[in-house]
Amino acid sequence: MTNREMFARMIRCEAEGEGEHGMKAVATVIMNRVHISYGEYLRTGQGNLRLVLQQPCQFSCHKTIIGGMQNPQNIWALSPRPLDFEIADWALSGNVFSGVGRLALWYMNPFVPDCPNFFPYTGTGYWHTRINQHCFYNPTAAYAET
Repeated sequence: MTNREMFARMIRCEAEGEGEHGMKAVATVIMNRVHISYGEYLRTGQGNLRLVLQQPCQFSCHKTIIGGMQNPQNIWALSPRPLDFEIADWALSGNVFSGVGRLALWYMNPFVPDCPNFFPYTGTGYWHTRINQHCFYNPTAAYAET
């Protein structure tokens, strides 16, 4: 599977129900992790999209088993559609969704109306915005130490 296809599959799997803006926001976060110049994502991703997409414990869509149970919503089970490739190409071309900008490094669906103020819960990200069901987070100063 090419990096482009893996990226398109991840966008679909992680944000298919979020509409085009939500999908672009997720794609922007993933590319922000590729391009960041410090912290955990530079150390583990090394500026490489595939390494970012495959980093352990980051994307539930990269797992076929979650909590000991089969995960049917994963990048191997969902084939990318033309829209998924379009958004992947958009992000790979350097575009950024303005709603999350170049800083956001995390997103999550809290499955409740309010976004937690910090995510991940280590205090390395602070709430920035919500787009549909996903909350987006920018790094705190503590992220630099990861």
